[in-house]
Amino acid sequence: MNLIIEQGNTTTKVAVYHQRQLKASYIYKEFKCELLTELFERFPLKQGILSSVIEVQEFLPVCLREKLDKFIFLDEKTPLPIKVGYETPHTLGHDRLAAAVGGHTLQPNRNLLIIDAGTAITYDVVEASGLYPGGNISPGMTTRFRALHDYTQKLPLVAEQEEIPLIAANTTAAIRAGVVNGIVFEMDGYINELRLKHPDLFVFLTGGHSFYLRGRLKNCIFADINLVLTGLNRILEYNVEN
Repeated sequence: MNLIIEQGNTTTKVAVYHQRQLKASYIYKEFKCELLTELFERFPLKQGILSSVIEVQEFLPVCLREKLDKFIFLDEKTPLPIKVGYETPHTLGHDRLAAAVGGHTLQPNRNLLIIDAGTAITYDVVEASGLYPGGNISPGMTTRFRALHDYTQKLPLVAEQEEIPLIAANTTAAIRAGVVNGIVFEMDGYINELRLKHPDLFVFLTGGHSFYLRGRLKNCIFADINLVLTGLNRILEYNVEN
């Protein structure tokens, strides 16, 4: 069985795969050594991969190397099943890279746009040939709400809710409508522009706000909350195979 660990800006996601089937998944606010022990007691884990966009605690790779037959610490030198055309691969977020691989795994030989709506919103392209040419980064929903509050004296800190007007009649609603509608218009804009170049474009939406945003977009998309985990599992498999 494969152990997949993805450390993001706010949480750590852990998944167990058997071949390409997700068997279990967990989300932790804080990932501690004893949690690893519990996982190894619960599952016959033989191979694993660690991806992180934050500073990694020292115990984690040491423990994983000791317990696993094969361990991959994802970085810019890790062999991949796609070709990376990014000019600065050492600065490319591992979550972006894994999502690109995940999309290519699920929809091979397709032109893809992968939107990850988390702390930041990323827009990444994978061409049908398997080339990853790059993508863009934008502030995420919570980041936008926080910035409006932190960088002004009077605007309140608010969060998303289900009903969002096109034009708001009070300040709290105006912040919600401005942030949520702004993100929706931004996403639809990227999709529309990229479809001028790739009419067959397949769009994945992933990340913590993916299901909140899915029904608000005018374009047809496929929401997959586990896309990064799928990509990490494929990267692990690819390295084991080769």
